[in-house]
Amino acid sequence: MTETTERTHRVTSEVGRLRTVLLHRPGAELKRLTPRNSDQLLFDAIPWVGRAQEEHDAFAEALRERGVEVLYVTELLQDALEYEETRDEAIAEIVADPRLGDQLGRVVEGYLRDQDPEHLAHTLIAGLAHEELKAGHGLVYRLMDRLDFIIDPLPGLLFTRDSSAWIGGRVAVASLAMPARRRESTLAGLIYAHHPRFSGVRPVYGPSLESVEGGDVLLLSPGVLAVGTGERTTPAGVERLARQVFEANLAHTVLAVPIAQERATMHLDTVCTMVDVDTVVMYPPVAHSLTAYTVTAANGDLAVSEPRPFLKAAADAMGLDHLKVIDTGLDPVTAEREQWDDGNNTLAVAPRLAVAYERNIETNAQLEAAGIEVIRISGSELGTGRGGPRCMSCPILRDPPA
Repeated sequence: MTETTERTHRVTSEVGRLRTVLLHRPGAELKRLTPRNSDQLLFDAIPWVGRAQEEHDAFAEALRERGVEVLYVTELLQDALEYEETRDEAIAEIVADPRLGDQLGRVVEGYLRDQDPEHLAHTLIAGLAHEELKAGHGLVYRLMDRLDFIIDPLPGLLFTRDSSAWIGGRVAVASLAMPARRRESTLAGLIYAHHPRFSGVRPVYGPSLESVEGGDVLLLSPGVLAVGTGERTTPAGVERLARQVFEANLAHTVLAVPIAQERATMHLDTVCTMVDVDTVVMYPPVAHSLTAYTVTAANGDLAVSEPRPFLKAAADAMGLDHLKVIDTGLDPVTAEREQWDDGNNTLAVAPRLAVAYERNIETNAQLEAAGIEVIRISGSELGTGRGGPRCMSCPILRDPPA
């Protein structure tokens, strides 16, 4: 990796001043959501798309106002699709879907090859419905409902943290667990492999490996990762990621953190995020019950400790006497409501400066009482897919933590 690449793409913590971030502005893919398909596409409600876009634009502007460069998935993908190799890979991945069969697959391939980069990027993200493919024919096509998808939309692309995460100067392209989201990793991989901005970047993880999602990966400090394992990231994925980052000298310690396999706690960052170099905000019921297995490299293999309290294991790995916890101290009902509304899913723009959803009034009050400046954003529509400001952002460049 060149020195220039290191200066433009490097993340070693959760809280170093944020310089560049990757977002996805929600678009036509959200308009595909209906009560009939929302469960399959992993949304808990049908968002008001125009309002979701307004909320996302305000989120992006709040970051820009604090000096953050905002990149967009759609724009980067369009640029990458200018290259024939990128187009070939993207189309091959679509046509390889065994649900299409040979005949419909050939029709879809021709349809996609006729599109310019802008329209191809749109189709790869927004999907393609049966009724939109006028040239379709064959048994598979004829037996589909007119509203069925030939290419599924990707409403979850809104949550760019899940499909990739930067660890040092390398990118971990996720292996997403849920079928509805797996093509998000393909698109992320195409961008990092073919966009000129990322020339020289080498991935440290890829979508062909065991399931690991970026929402489960927390960079507690330089060289220390916490990786949740539960609904989306498997223990085998944590083990593989640990091997990869150790071999690349990106970390010396990985904390494997079991979390409940439930929708409300699908990723580690739904129950714990960092707001300072030594401070986390955590969902009260798990703050002192969460455990961690410390994983280190040992004689070419992995050494795994007995489980210990997460806060103690994390502090020891980070070289701290203790890790401060902003215990929101809420009554059980309020705590459960605000955790469901991603009250603990904050995005640190700098130490002691974090973005949070405005609707989590009590959690935000506790953050400010602890000396954390809160940038409040609206998320009534954005949150329908179960994700907050951290979920919606993939940091690409941060300053080293102070």
